[in-house]
Amino acid sequence: MFKFPNNQKHVLLVDDDRSVTQMLSMLLETRGYMVKVASSGEEAFNLVSDSTDLILLDLILPDQDGFDICRRFKETTNTRKIPIIILSARMLSGDVIEGLYLGADDYLTKPFECEELVARMEAVIRRGSIVAEEHPPGEQEIIDELRKIIDHRLITPFFQPIYLLEPFKIYGYEALTRPHTLTMLTNPEVLFQAALRYGFYESLEFIAWRKAIEYAVMKIKEEKLFLNCNPYLVESPKFVTVQSIFSENNINPEQMVLEITERSAITDFKVFYEHLKKYRDKGFKFAIDDVGGGFASLESVVETSPEFLKIDRHIITELHNNRFKKSIVKFIVDFCNENNIMSIAEGVETKEEYKAVKDLGVDAIQGFYLHKPSAYIDTNKMTEDAKKQILL
Repeated sequence: MFKFPNNQKHVLLVDDDRSVTQMLSMLLETRGYMVKVASSGEEAFNLVSDSTDLILLDLILPDQDGFDICRRFKETTNTRKIPIIILSARMLSGDVIEGLYLGADDYLTKPFECEELVARMEAVIRRGSIVAEEHPPGEQEIIDELRKIIDHRLITPFFQPIYLLEPFKIYGYEALTRPHTLTMLTNPEVLFQAALRYGFYESLEFIAWRKAIEYAVMKIKEEKLFLNCNPYLVESPKFVTVQSIFSENNINPEQMVLEITERSAITDFKVFYEHLKKYRDKGFKFAIDDVGGGFASLESVVETSPEFLKIDRHIITELHNNRFKKSIVKFIVDFCNENNIMSIAEGVETKEEYKAVKDLGVDAIQGFYLHKPSAYIDTNKMTEDAKKQILL
């Protein structure tokens, strides 16, 4: 893709308010942007090009609705990778949600601070650079398959119970994603890594959450639902979209535990912690996954102040035969007890491992020994099956 010298960014501003376009053009040009202005949807489609780095789109235009324009940009091969920020005086949450669902990368209501606009522009361009690159042979097939999975919601949620040890009962369920595909993306970890690489992570995770919640809300009562959540999602500005997923299903955020996964590290701790507080203020709780492995450093644990720590399954494996692993688990349990955090052992697959984590004082466990992930939730059956395993 051709770029002008000094990496100058090209912005297409779509708005028929002349005073707004003049003001924004002057502002952005002083910041080094090259700006093209379109006063209608049709003009926007004529002006967009391979060198366009960002589209600023108003919703009210003389010939077409801004939502339709956004949809058309995202459905067209040559323009679907270009980030879009919607600028609108329409402040209804439904408008914000619809714009984000259609593929817009951000939504800013008028009037806005110019510095905030520039900061948001830089953020979406930076994120969009991942998918703006030319893809080597073979990668387009992966991208097409990702789109197919997302467009047709080809995902089945599986649920693995998390058991509280004292008293023994089901405390919650972790929702896991199982895609319907015959490609390499059938592996959930590969699926989400590919989605992160090519800019589809948010769309994929939102579908996974929706499908899990739509089913679980009919089955769970007071139990918690653990949803995998990449740090990238917490850092993003799409909190309104996240809230809507739960509100439209009439589920209380206080039942939700967002499980920070190892798929990518936290890139901006300051932004991450600011957004974390916003989630907590609404009732969401957080777990740190893979403690003792993955990205879960002591810094991320201390600064995130999670309500749950999930001990990495590689530490739990053969725990009963390894004194170093026992020392690590004991340290984590002591830390959790001192800070009112629930400790959860992942990957418990044998009776010996179950006994070892229980003896070390872990609060809860999850693993094949008690129950494999299932597409169905039956709280009574799961508890009875688990008790039978313990008695073996």
